[in-house]
This record gives sequence, C-alpha cells and structure tokens, in this order.
Amino acid sequence: MTGIRSGEPLGEFSLVLHTHLPWLARHGSWPVGEEWLYQAWADSYLPLVELLERLATAGLRDQLALGLTPVLAAQLDDPYSLRGLHDWLGNRVLRTRHAAVRWQQGRPELRELAAAEHRRATRALELFETRWRHGASPLLRPLVDAGVLELLGGPATHPFQPLLHPRLRAEALRVGLADGALRLGSRSTGIWAPECGFDPGMETGYADAGVTHFLVDSPALAGRTSAARPVWGSDVVCFGRDGEIAERVWSPKVGYPGHPAYRDFHTYDHPTGLKPARVTGRTVAPEDKQPYRPDLAAAAVAEHVADFVDAVVTRLREHRDSDGRPGLVVAAFDTELFGHWWHEGPAWLAGVLRALPEAGVTVTTPRRVLAAGRVGTPVELPASSWGAGKDWRVWNGPAVADLVATNERLQHRLLAVVDGHRFGAGRDRVLDQLWQEALLACSSDWAFMVTRDSAADYARARAAEHTAAFDRLADLLAAGDRAAAETEAGRLRVIDAPFGGLDARGLLRGRGTAR
Repeated sequence: MTGIRSGEPLGEFSLVLHTHLPWLARHGSWPVGEEWLYQAWADSYLPLVELLERLATAGLRDQLALGLTPVLAAQLDDPYSLRGLHDWLGNRVLRTRHAAVRWQQGRPELRELAAAEHRRATRALELFETRWRHGASPLLRPLVDAGVLELLGGPATHPFQPLLHPRLRAEALRVGLADGALRLGSRSTGIWAPECGFDPGMETGYADAGVTHFLVDSPALAGRTSAARPVWGSDVVCFGRDGEIAERVWSPKVGYPGHPAYRDFHTYDHPTGLKPARVTGRTVAPEDKQPYRPDLAAAAVAEHVADFVDAVVTRLREHRDSDGRPGLVVAAFDTELFGHWWHEGPAWLAGVLRALPEAGVTVTTPRRVLAAGRVGTPVELPASSWGAGKDWRVWNGPAVADLVATNERLQHRLLAVVDGHRFGAGRDRVLDQLWQEALLACSSDWAFMVTRDSAADYARARAAEHTAAFDRLADLLAAGDRAAAETEAGRLRVIDAPFGGLDARGLLRGRGTAR
C-alpha cells in the first residue's frame, strides 16, 4: 500500500436518497393513486424531515444527498394534496382507535401494538398540523441553507431522458431545475437522473444546464465506484452507486427488510388497514405470521446497523489497499423504502449516520467530494440505467413498445405545434398546458409499472389519459378553435398543473436540433 499517511481517514461515505412519485393528485385514490402518495408521505417523508431537523439541531452538516423530483416537490406543496393528507392522517388516528377495540376483543396479544400505532398516528397528525400545513418547501429550505443536506434536482416529470428528443430533454431539465430553485431558494448542481438513464452525449446537455454531477449504477462503471469520474472528457462527473453495499438493503432474497422480526408490508388487518404482523418467515402464509413486536424489531435494527457499518468499513479498506488513498462508498436508495416499504427503515438510517463516524468513516455528500477535488480518472460511460439488465429494456422493451411509439409521435407533434405557432408578447396558456400534458405522458413511471407488471392497468390508463388530453388540445389548435382550446386548457389546469412556471416558449431553444 502506498500513499497512505498515518492518521489519514479511512474513507468517505455518501448516502443518496431518491425521493419520487409520479403526479397522483386527482388521479384515483385506492389502491393506486392518492393513497400511494399519502402512505409514502406519512411513513417516509415526515420521519425523514424529522431526522434531518435533528441532525441540523445537533450542528451536523453534509449528512446526505436528497434527490427530490420536481413533480413530487410540487405535490408536497400542493394545497389539494395537503388537505388530502390531513384528512388521511386524521382517518388513520380513527383506524388505530378502532384497532385498539377490535384487537382487544379478538387478539389481546396485539393490545400494546394498538397503543403504539395510536401514538404513532397521533404524532404524525401533530407533526403535520404544526409543521407541514404550508408544504415541504418551508421545511426543506432551512435544511438546505444550513448545509445538513445536498439537494439533487432533476427533469420535471421524471422522464426517461435517453428516449426524449434533445430539445425536450433539455427543456424538461431546465424546467425541473428552475422549479426547484423557486421552491427552495437555490439551484441544484447535482441531479439524480431518472432511472439513472444515460446515453453518451447527455453529459454535454448537463454541462449546458449547469449540472456538475449525477448518479449512475455500478455496472455502468464496471464496479469502479470508489471515486467520482469525469464523463467522456467533459467536466461533468458521475458518482457510481455501490451495488454490493446497496444489496444488503435492496436484495429481495437477503436484504435487511426481510428479517423475520420486521413488520410485514404485505399482511393487512383489512378492517383497520393496519399491519399487525412481523415477517416471521419468507414462506410463511399471512394467516400464520406472528404478531409484530417493536422490541424484537429494535434489536434487529441494531444488528443491521452494525452489519452495514462493518460492510462499509471493509469496502473502504479494500479501496484504500487497492488505490493507495482513501476511497468513497456511495449508497443510493429510494426514499420510500425507509418507512413506507420498510417500517423500521428510518430508525436504521439514523443509526447508520450515527455509527459511521464512530467507526472512522467520514459522512459526506457528492458536492463536498467535488469541492475537495477528489475526482478519479475519466470514464467513457455507456448507455445504461439502473433497471433490469442495466440497459434500457424496462423503458423501451417489447412490453412497452406501444408506449414508446406513442410518446415518439407525441414529441414530434408537440415540436411541430410549437414551431408553427405565432407567440404573442406573453405566455400562451394553451401551449403551456399542451407541454405539461406531454411531460406527464412521458413520465418514466408508466413504462416501469407496465414492464414490472405493477399496477400496469393504472399506468397504461394514466399514459393514455395524458396523451388524449394532449391530442385534444392539439386538435383544437389545428382546427383553429382557439376558444374551445382555451376552455379545455383551463379545465386541464385544475387537474394537471404541477408546474405553474412552465412556459412553452422555452421549447423554442435549440430549434433545429436533430435527434
């Protein structure tokens, strides 16, 4: 080993959380729709912000990078969604009261759990009423200003960027970054590219947009994730997610959330909508699962914090021995895993962030790594994603060929309408809504859900709904019926308006750019 000085830090650890849901407000409720938003909000977003505020109060800085997609940020500030969450939280308090009576009569072994659930539901409602009534931005902005986190941005509605026309790709990113700056007071220079989708040449677009760094999955770098790397000779760098470290959490076979002591996500007490069982065993039928016990779960959290920290330390020692200098581990996850999917996840996160410095690991963010100049050798990054196969098949495979073709047609029609339109002195609300519906139709979520057969009918219906809205507006404009187009655009703005600042004139930038 060369180049290591006595007392030099073992290495750095960067936790990156990707916070995203598609536009769900006013688009169904159960089982997919607003219920999805409210569950993730109550069980993941509220606890995460509470954790970040504790870290800030303790004077800690650069604890994690938080990717917050513009389309989700819009929902977390939206008055309609805020009212809906308030109602949902109040309803959950009532459901826990019902559970206390029901379980006392039929399952007395769950009495303590019912009390704990009531306290948790009451606490969430209190947090919302005292801290969240005006949305997420007033809570996140001081955390960004204090430097406790790095905020990562992204394109407006989380499109799979390699499948977008370059003009639309550039403008979707500009809209997303501008919206984030408006909400949170500063413009992100780092992004979590949707689905970690990349195509060579996109680094040039990132540089033009002021993006300095983005995330990719480990296979795109052939596992060489111990340092940030400049992409294709540009000044834009990529950070690689450490796949082996992430698998300790993500893996459906051996990941922590499948531990027998943890709360089982899929087993419901249907009269109350609560989850009273622990995993018990991966092959145990729901009716045979054991009651959830918080004490057993807490012991498992402590065990898994220690295991994860040991794995990170081992990984950093490997990097140091191989490279002759302290290395980097980037652990990247979906935020919704922590709390929503994995009930004990927020406690595990807090434990990991506390234990890593005690083990000699520096907790940091991608921004701080770049500021310190710790950048490795350049990489010729291939076309890639973090989906199955690590290529684009989830978003352009046979199962979604029709969606791909429809989106291709929609994009070309959008550009033809914009290029042929005579804009006045100000914004054109009809074309703004046309652009907004196109963005929503091209969300990467719909193809993902279809390919993975996860609420595929809902995903297809949503893609078709936004495409039909787009076509109605475009048809009215083509027919010269401006009055009807304005009426329809006004109706759609009530349903689909995540981005009030979106301006279709921005699509004129780069006119003449080919595929």
